[in-house]
Amino acid sequence: MPIMELDQSCPVLREYGSEQSLLSRPDGSSTFVQGDSSILAGVYGPAEVKVSKEIYDRATVEVLIQPKIGLPSVRERAREQCVREACEAALLLTLHPRSSLTLILQVICDDGSLLSCCLNAACMALMDAGLPMSYLFCGVTCAITKEEGQIITDPTARQEKESRALLTFAIDSVERNVLMSSTTGSFSVKELQQCIAISQKASEQIFQFYRDSVKRRYSKIK
Repeated sequence: MPIMELDQSCPVLREYGSEQSLLSRPDGSSTFVQGDSSILAGVYGPAEVKVSKEIYDRATVEVLIQPKIGLPSVRERAREQCVREACEAALLLTLHPRSSLTLILQVICDDGSLLSCCLNAACMALMDAGLPMSYLFCGVTCAITKEEGQIITDPTARQEKESRALLTFAIDSVERNVLMSSTTGSFSVKELQQCIAISQKASEQIFQFYRDSVKRRYSKIK
């Protein structure tokens, strides 16, 4: 599993790594690790869709997040919607009308920044499935500390609990636009803008990691 050490002059992220094509049954799969957070993703489709969920001019996207322990809760449902929004923005769904794409994300370990880890695992799995996309996307989480108002990128679970605000953004690989945002806590407009700018800068490292991972994979095949 390739691991990337990060330039300290850039927004600091924990070490991260990924591996694709781990599972044989899905059409695409990947695992993504950020620090001690880890997600396993599997993509199924395009496949036949139920009539009740059929959309005549594009594919239907369904995202399921399975927690490490127990049954999915409201928190997982909210994360599913966030991941689905990012996937729907990036995928060329009109190429597969009246079909379904199902993305299943299994939480292996949760030590903070779980939504961004889900987004990154999802993108890597979609790439592995060879699905047509307008651009790639990645997730970056920022936490704002209570006292100093310091912005921490890719926070751990402990740092999340000690923060007064938590913001996660899905960033596209072309224009660095925000595809989706999920926020909790209180923050100012200025802090929001700072978090977006930091996330856009941090996304460059993740997209470079995507490219390096694909190069390594195809070099092994050759």
